[in-house]
Amino acid sequence: MRIVFMGTPEFAVPSLAVLVTSEHRVVGVVTQPDRPKGRGQELAASPIKQLAVQRKIPILQPLKMKDPVFLDALSAWKPDLIAVTAFGRILPKVILDLPPRGCVNVHASLLPKYRGAGPIQWALIRGEQETGITTMLMNEGMDTGAMLLQERIAITPDDTAGTLSSKLADIGGRLLLDTLAQIQNGTITPQPQDQNQATMAPLLKKEDGLLDWTLPALDLANRVRGLSPWPGAYTYLGEDRWVIWKAAVLDQSAAVVSPGTIVDATKEGVTVATGDGVLRIMEFQPANSRRMSVAQYLTGHALAPGLRLGPPPPTAAA
Repeated sequence: MRIVFMGTPEFAVPSLAVLVTSEHRVVGVVTQPDRPKGRGQELAASPIKQLAVQRKIPILQPLKMKDPVFLDALSAWKPDLIAVTAFGRILPKVILDLPPRGCVNVHASLLPKYRGAGPIQWALIRGEQETGITTMLMNEGMDTGAMLLQERIAITPDDTAGTLSSKLADIGGRLLLDTLAQIQNGTITPQPQDQNQATMAPLLKKEDGLLDWTLPALDLANRVRGLSPWPGAYTYLGEDRWVIWKAAVLDQSAAVVSPGTIVDATKEGVTVATGDGVLRIMEFQPANSRRMSVAQYLTGHALAPGLRLGPPPPTAAA
């Protein structure tokens, strides 16, 4: 089949990589416009654009999905099917109706759970034990199309959004190829989603990383995992912002102290009282510093029990 691929971040790379080495012909790639990146804010190509350039595949980077010039160029590629993995834009009906075999999306959840832009992060934040990849026929809704194939994967206690994303990206590429083969052979039957089971996974913002110490320790530990590497879970010690990279629930109770109070600080970690239970911080990134273990931090800093972690004071930047 003639395939147009739409995708942007690193998560989409395995999907495009399997397509370009398959029997299908990738006639074009659509990705987001180059964005400023890094301290210098220089324009940087998306990972998908970089792969497309290496493979000498034609590229389109529309600012608007209904731009007539873009739509004409897309139509000129004459795709039999459009494959979409983490493109980051809503496809209008004019694009959904273009390819005769439809638009197939690779989504990183077990639909209908976790529709939206942050399915991997929210599965971790909400303490799910498993997740997976679903391929589906796209419609005008937010991840509401009929499901094609689905593969499950266990979430391990050490998984973060970063590690889980890498695992799911590889599964997504393989499942996309299986989906296209069955579409081509006419052996796949789309299954409608159960709308009553649907949950949402909205796009996360930087502010979502601020930890609320009144939550239970387990919820906080899951939030740290789900927000790593972006946007990062964080808290404040006075005006100093700490990004928390690794934390675990301790099987012990804290003294009757306010949530966010540091109970103890040893080379094993900083023990903090929460709304229910105790959380141990093991790796974090202090303000204007690098990521480090608590043991490394304590070689040059003292942390006395009774200090409080929490939201920024009025004079500190969020």
